[in-house]
Amino acid sequence: MAQVYVALGANLADPIGQLNCACEALLSLANADSLRVSPFYRSAPMGDVEQPDYVNAVAGFSTDLSPIELLDALQAIENQQGRIRELRWGPRTLDLDLLLYDDQCIDIPRLVVPHYGMRERSFVLVPLSYIAPELILPDGTALASLINDSLKAELVLADALIAV
Repeated sequence: MAQVYVALGANLADPIGQLNCACEALLSLANADSLRVSPFYRSAPMGDVEQPDYVNAVAGFSTDLSPIELLDALQAIENQQGRIRELRWGPRTLDLDLLLYDDQCIDIPRLVVPHYGMRERSFVLVPLSYIAPELILPDGTALASLINDSLKAELVLADALIAV
């Protein structure tokens, strides 16, 4: 059984509804009573593509799936919710990124864990710290050491939360 953390993001087709549906789908991947979800936050989009703000969250759960099985399952959830991969950092109905898989470091063509950009993204670090404040990253860095007031100030709580 592995402890995993997944970033959730959406900015199209009712983003809060998209994240709620994704959290319901994650229940099928999680071992019983292990799913925890952060509050939802609004954040500005990355990159130069003009698009609406995102709604983001992080989910943590234990699973018996291997890293690639989990990646496949996450991509299937994205596809079921209308994800189309056209533009890097473009608008999307749902984005599910595997952030951490236990304390493993994975670097294969389809999957890099820890997620390559998580340390620079307030919309990942702040929600992750909400559900795992004592988390130590695979390289030994305490998650709390990466969080500061300016990161927290970049985010605004979204209007609704998932009740899982």
